Amino acid sequence: MLKPGATIGILGGGQLGRMLAQAAARLGLNCHVFSSEANACSAQVVPRFTRAEFSDHAALEKFAQDCDVITYEFENVPAESASFLAARKPVLPDPAVLATTQDRLIEKSFVANLGIPTAPFAGVATAAELAAAVAKIGLPAVLKTRRLGYDGKGQMTIRPGDSPEKAWSELRQAPCILEGFVPFERELSVVVARTRDGAVECFEVTENEHRNHILHRSKVPAAAPAAVADEARRIAERIAGAFEYVGVLAVELFLVRDGIGHQVLVNEIAPRVHNSGHWTLDGASISQFEQHIRGIAGWPLGKPVRHGRVEMTNLIGPEVETYPQWLSVPGATVVLYGKGEARPGRKMGHVTRVFRDE
Repeated sequence: MLKPGATIGILGGGQLGRMLAQAAARLGLNCHVFSSEANACSAQVVPRFTRAEFSDHAALEKFAQDCDVITYEFENVPAESASFLAARKPVLPDPAVLATTQDRLIEKSFVANLGIPTAPFAGVATAAELAAAVAKIGLPAVLKTRRLGYDGKGQMTIRPGDSPEKAWSELRQAPCILEGFVPFERELSVVVARTRDGAVECFEVTENEHRNHILHRSKVPAAAPAAVADEARRIAERIAGAFEYVGVLAVELFLVRDGIGHQVLVNEIAPRVHNSGHWTLDGASISQFEQHIRGIAGWPLGKPVRHGRVEMTNLIGPEVETYPQWLSVPGATVVLYGKGEARPGRKMGHVTRVFRDE
C-alpha cells in the first residue's frame, strides 16, 4: 500500500494522464509522466515529466528509479517497454493485459472464450482468409486492423455490393479482424475498478452517442432495462476478474434486440480510464480517475454515488471555443485539457451537466 508522498509513474501524456495526476494530487500522491510528446498536456500538472521515446532504455531506467508504481493512460504502450519497466517496478495493470487488448482478434477471442457474447468475427491475414471470413459472416460487416485503431481509425464498413478486397487494400492489407455488423439500439459502457485482492466496484452503466466514430455525449443513467444493466456490470466484473486486473478498465457494449427482450454484446475493452467515464469527475462521489489511483496504490475503492442525472459532452476540435457559454449554466462544469491546436477530431475538453432535481 502506497503512502502519501509516494510517486506514481504514468506512461502517456494526454488528458487521461492529466486527470489521473490531478486525482493523485488530491490524495497526496505525486506523479511522474513519461511521454514521447513535446507538448504533452499532462506535463502542465505534474512535478516531474520525462520526454523520451519508449524505446529509450536509459530514460525508462531513470524513470523507473523515480517511481513506486507505474501505470498507463493509453493502451498502445509498446509491450517491450512495459515488460522492461515491469522487471524493475510494479506495472499495473499487468503488461499481459496490454498484450491481449492491443490486438482486436486476441481480445475478441479472450472475451468469447469466457462465454460472453460478441459480434461474429474472423481473422484476416490473407486474401483467402478474407474471402472465407466474408462467406462465414456475411455482409454488411466491419473490417478492422488488429492493432492501433481508435476513434474510428483503422476500420472500414463493407456493405453488400462493396469490394472486400478494396476495403482491405485501403487498410494497407494489414492483419485484420472482420466483425459482423451489429444493428444495435444503443451503445453502452461500464467502467469497473478492481483491486489486487479482488474487491470490485462498478460505476453505473453509461449510454454513449458517437459522431464520426468519436464519442460525442455520455448519459447516466442509461436508457436500458434494469436486467440488461445488471448483466452489463456482471460482464465487466467477469472480464476484470479473468484478467486479475488492478485499476480501472472500461468495457464497451452494444444493446441489441433479442426476440422480445434485449441482450448486450461486448464490442471492445479499454484497459485504462475511459472517455465515457468522464462524467464521474463531477457527477459522482468518486471519479474513475481517483478509483484507478486507489486501485493501483493498494487503497480501498470508493463506493460511487451519482449526484443526479448526468450528461457529459465532449468538446472536439473547434467546439472548445464554445466553453464560455457553459460557464454560467447551472449544474455545468467545464474541464479543458490544456492542449494547443484545436484540430478537427481532437478532444480538447468536456462539459458535465448534473441535473440534481430529476
